[in-house]
Amino acid sequence: MAETRIVGITVLPEYIQTEGIDGVLDNLVTRARATAVSISPYVMAPADERTGTREPPADAEAGKVRLLDRPLWGKRELFVTTAPSFTPDKTLYAGLRYQPAEPTELTAREGGILAEFIAAAQARGLKVYHQVQAAIPPGYRVQFGGPEADDLPRLPDGRAPEGRVDKNGSLASPHIRAYARALIQDLVRAYPAVDGFRIDWPEYPPYSFDSLFLDFSDHAAAAAKRLGFDFDRMRADTGALHDGLLGGLTEADLSVWTTPEGGRYRLLQLLRDHPGVADLLRFKATLSIETIAELREALTEAGGADKELIPSTFPPPWSAVSGASYGGLAPLSTAIGVKLYTMHWPMMLRFYADALCGANPGLDRRAIVKALVRLLDIADDEGLDDYAYPGPDEPHPVGEAAQRRKIAAARAEAGETPVIAMAHGYGPVADVRQRLACAYGASGGRLWVNRYGYLSDEKLDLIGEVTAPEG
Repeated sequence: MAETRIVGITVLPEYIQTEGIDGVLDNLVTRARATAVSISPYVMAPADERTGTREPPADAEAGKVRLLDRPLWGKRELFVTTAPSFTPDKTLYAGLRYQPAEPTELTAREGGILAEFIAAAQARGLKVYHQVQAAIPPGYRVQFGGPEADDLPRLPDGRAPEGRVDKNGSLASPHIRAYARALIQDLVRAYPAVDGFRIDWPEYPPYSFDSLFLDFSDHAAAAAKRLGFDFDRMRADTGALHDGLLGGLTEADLSVWTTPEGGRYRLLQLLRDHPGVADLLRFKATLSIETIAELREALTEAGGADKELIPSTFPPPWSAVSGASYGGLAPLSTAIGVKLYTMHWPMMLRFYADALCGANPGLDRRAIVKALVRLLDIADDEGLDDYAYPGPDEPHPVGEAAQRRKIAAARAEAGETPVIAMAHGYGPVADVRQRLACAYGASGGRLWVNRYGYLSDEKLDLIGEVTAPEG
């Protein structure tokens, strides 16, 4: 593993502001023995509940149990406000629907710390990346921003799903794509020293049940026509499957997914009988590939042809419905990040089970949960009877072998392009250690840890221990 060893940690700027450049770098280099760090182009300040956003994120209220391991301004949960860390070049965004956030007094006071951090980190042997959002203007961070109504992805009946965790817009929207191109070019000019860019969610994040059945927006209809997809067939077949699952599910359907055969034949039947669904999967993958291709082109045009480009995506089998085609993304990417954010998996399973149980009240919830566990491959046994977002001191209820299978599947599809397993620092120390070791081993010595705010000193030390070079 020594030859390919990658150990990255996502450090959001508020910790550089509160712990200082040297304090953060000492932890990364000395404790965690990291080789890379990613930041984002904003700065933060405390706010109140009326004017700010909760930190850490509430994840559609399911994640309100989360508390920071590393306090910010003395608190483990708080409300915050942000501003860009740089002054955007407005000429790059001329005529676009989406415009960058305006610099403020906070930008003038604190923004320069990121350029200082980049230089100091590289001087200590770390690669430095900017992490930005693929489809959430202004793109600086998941929680801040979002698309206009007509840029939202939509269900077959035209509705925008409710209760989404993410704020991603439609990957088919020319407005969102144009903004993402401008943002990348702006950041190359503002931070020419960065080694590359990590692009988060160039896909349709499948957190909720309805989000599995996107995208049928007007932008998607136009893109489907341009790309040669039968939009009407996709909409009809996907709508039929969606409505059939929400009201037409039977015990016999559920039993198929819990057999030793695992429901593979039933899945083939579903795709045979709903060819428009298979078309939709290819369509979303095409939109994801186009998104990364455009960002690669934008980098080159801005003089950043040598910059690394690393999309970060959901793991199998979710990647098949999110649009993250590892084989399609591989030729455009320096590496591909595959997320093992295992506190989200039980939350997602609960969201799916709630939707299915609510629409099929005659079915046994435990049977629905067992079928989902098998279908999503998140356990190494029969799994639990029910799931919820784990608390800070609860181990994540997922299987170690299941995590390895997901990374192995992604690596097989990506071919020669490296896959970086992305693990999360949220959770009790012993569980974090096990998950980090699993991710690092499964990817062949490539690990990215999200996020620094959940990494106590003890967890930083264990990153260094788990990933220590052999010999």
